[in-house]
Amino acid sequence: MGRADAGMKLAAFLYPTGYHVAAWRHPDVPADAGVNFAHFAELARTAERGLFDFLFLADSAAVRGTDLPALSRTAIRYVAQFEPLTLLSALAVVTERIGLVASATSTYNEPYHLARKFASLDFISGGRAGWNLVTSSNGDEAHNFGLDAHPAHGERYERAREFAGVVKGLWDSWEDDAFLRDKDRGLYFDPEKLHVLHHQGEEFSVRGPLNVPRTPQGHPVLVQSGSSDVGRELAAEIGEVVFTAQPTLAGAKAFSADVKARAAKRGRSPEDMKVMPGIFPFVGRTQAEAEARYEQLQSLIDPVVGLSLLNGLLPGVDLAAHPLDGPLPEVPQVHGSWSRQNLIVEEARRKQLTIRQLYLDIAGSRGHWQLVGTPERIADEMEAWFRAGAADGFNVMAPYLPGGLDAFVALVIPELQRRGLFRTRYEGRTLREHLGLRRPEHVSRRASGPSAVAG
Repeated sequence: MGRADAGMKLAAFLYPTGYHVAAWRHPDVPADAGVNFAHFAELARTAERGLFDFLFLADSAAVRGTDLPALSRTAIRYVAQFEPLTLLSALAVVTERIGLVASATSTYNEPYHLARKFASLDFISGGRAGWNLVTSSNGDEAHNFGLDAHPAHGERYERAREFAGVVKGLWDSWEDDAFLRDKDRGLYFDPEKLHVLHHQGEEFSVRGPLNVPRTPQGHPVLVQSGSSDVGRELAAEIGEVVFTAQPTLAGAKAFSADVKARAAKRGRSPEDMKVMPGIFPFVGRTQAEAEARYEQLQSLIDPVVGLSLLNGLLPGVDLAAHPLDGPLPEVPQVHGSWSRQNLIVEEARRKQLTIRQLYLDIAGSRGHWQLVGTPERIADEMEAWFRAGAADGFNVMAPYLPGGLDAFVALVIPELQRRGLFRTRYEGRTLREHLGLRRPEHVSRRASGPSAVAG
């Protein structure tokens, strides 16, 4: 295929039971998937066998929502599952090549903690770590961190921008060859190659240095997944991989062009950014088989869960007060995940869906691009988006696990390979090499040398 970065990029989104709201009720899905390491190890090996660029884990620092009747009937609201960095560290040991990416919020963490953890993961995995910087759209997290209310959307992104700068500065605490470990001379590191950050900003005061050397990748890969205007600005500034929910080709093409144009204004090359929309595929050897798999999961959606999920995605309006078989009422914008909210409202208006039809329509994909079909049909659609410049690759959100990932690896991957769209072997060992991203040069952010530590 030529250059390692020439083909389509693929991530395997590992929501424990699968991305569909009713996946945990599927007869072939382990109901305890969220805390079943053997299950995750199997998924990781399957994705690596399929030559995926990386695994992706979402996260929340709180159970999402307080609606107990709905919470008690679903497994998708972060009710019972592993902390992702702990899990990826374990998965690093049972895999060899596949990248390991986790979400971690800048809203309820400190930069030093995350810089240290992701740097450690990069070493443990031999250069396969990536950080998905998120700003916590889940307002329930505030109550776990001594706050009465969730910070406003703009405030969260201002904090995220400074947070990312501090983390990158900490990752450059040491030059690549700073650690001599010379037993004969008794010199463990070269003091001239230590650079102390001494950051003083609006949100953070962080001296440094980081007590982890510069990592195999220089910096773990930076992923960004906000699609609002301020999210796009942050992606343009720091995103090396950009996730987005885009259910239409036109929308995906416009998003990709916009975020890359914003990056270019900052002097960044298009080669420094990979845009990867989510894809929610139901794969079957025949169209009838694919549709049967879709209908099987749709039939397992509890109406209580469907309506609660929709209320959570569209805060600011009580949908229970409106007829389920009537149109969607006006939905005000509130602090939260604005881009996802707008996508759902636009979809409802475009398709003229009732509230019931809308929750059934989005309960599985939740605003992402849904495909139901044969390997050839799904590959046709993916190829069309890729060749149109709407996507550099896709975040594959299997509806249920392990079956949905198994089917994609067994059926769709060979079809993509046959068309020359996807690799037939790993050409590198690090995540940056898989993605065709350059290794960042060391940047000295502030003072250097031993006197700086004393300051």
